[in-house]
Amino acid sequence: MGNRLTKIYTRTGDAGDTGMADGSRIAKDDMLMHAQGDVDELNSLLGLLASQLSNEFFKEVIFTIQNNLFDLGAELSLSKIFIKQENIDWLENKLDALNEELPPLKEFILPGGNEQAALCHLARSVCRRAERNLVSLGKNKNISPGLLAYINRLSDFLFVLARCVARQSGDAEIYWKPGRLRDD
Repeated sequence: MGNRLTKIYTRTGDAGDTGMADGSRIAKDDMLMHAQGDVDELNSLLGLLASQLSNEFFKEVIFTIQNNLFDLGAELSLSKIFIKQENIDWLENKLDALNEELPPLKEFILPGGNEQAALCHLARSVCRRAERNLVSLGKNKNISPGLLAYINRLSDFLFVLARCVARQSGDAEIYWKPGRLRDD
């Protein structure tokens, strides 16, 4: 890291704008800031999830994803491609490996199962919001297809991870019961 932050506050954003990596400034409510904020929120949530997991393989995968999310943020800031096909392939391979161990889904499942699985589902829903905001941002700013593919695949991965985490802990998945089938 070239520059070290010796002072955390700068007061330069007090008027509602923020500095970009290229030195320009944009409004804090710009669509780019919404997308970056969602990616940052997702990354923070993944840090919380990793702190709750005992499975070292799951934690290492999450740490790699967190680093990739920083790359994704850099890509948004610098308009330079950091998320490449190899990142998407890596995530798909992890997703496929986890999914092979699971029984096929025949019903929708409710978010939950245990605390760690619920955190996975929460991360998945934040990831979907980030994806929606990236798509909206892409209407006005050139977004690489790889970036969108990665974030889309990540939400799928988090869904499968939630299932794995619940099963590994011996907790059953909770299946959705449509209103017509629930007892009143």
